[in-house]
Amino acid sequence: MKTVGLITIGQAPRSDVAPILEKYLEGRARLVQAGVLDGLTHAEISDAFGPGDGEYVLTSRMSDGTAVIVSRERIQSTLQGKIDRMEAEGIRTILLLCTGVFPELHTKHAHLIEPDRIIPGTVKAMIGSRRLGLIGPLPEQEDHMNEKFTDGGTASLPFAAVSPYTGGEEQFRAAARQLQGRVDLIVLDCMGYVEQHREWASSAGVPVVLSNALMGKLVAEMV
Repeated sequence: MKTVGLITIGQAPRSDVAPILEKYLEGRARLVQAGVLDGLTHAEISDAFGPGDGEYVLTSRMSDGTAVIVSRERIQSTLQGKIDRMEAEGIRTILLLCTGVFPELHTKHAHLIEPDRIIPGTVKAMIGSRRLGLIGPLPEQEDHMNEKFTDGGTASLPFAAVSPYTGGEEQFRAAARQLQGRVDLIVLDCMGYVEQHREWASSAGVPVVLSNALMGKLVAEMV
């Protein structure tokens, strides 16, 4: 059986998201998981990876289900080390479980799949001239998400923020209402969103794309 490496910027295993990917893999590959923050406490993470002014902010999930916020710049070298270790173990397909933009990640032989390089183009090809809206975990991620989905343009896409790790039903329904009437498709732009979140966000009557489900379907075609 083939192996797919799964690297989260939080802690592994990702019992919330892995089942979605396994659903589309249909037993054709097994997942091997690793996390950038494995083995660390909240205090240690804050000291080593807490975001400073102007840094690219990301959020992910700890093994106990709580949320953590980190700086992309400060986790980048540790993330690259996790990729290197998986490749050294012979894993040839590695999926990054994050939709954030990570410059200069690399492998020697393995195929590194970065959702930020796939989801925006796929969505834009699907949507055509229809109006796109975004839901992301944190308000401070709005500019980065707009840049990613507009190819660095100046257009501002409708955006609402609700975390997959701390938000509940009412927060998701409220986020969807913020976009209602302004968009024809919503992207839940974080790999931590799950089917329940899509159901809640769909309450506004607008189709919703779940990022990890989209990636699961695409990765399943490659194994």
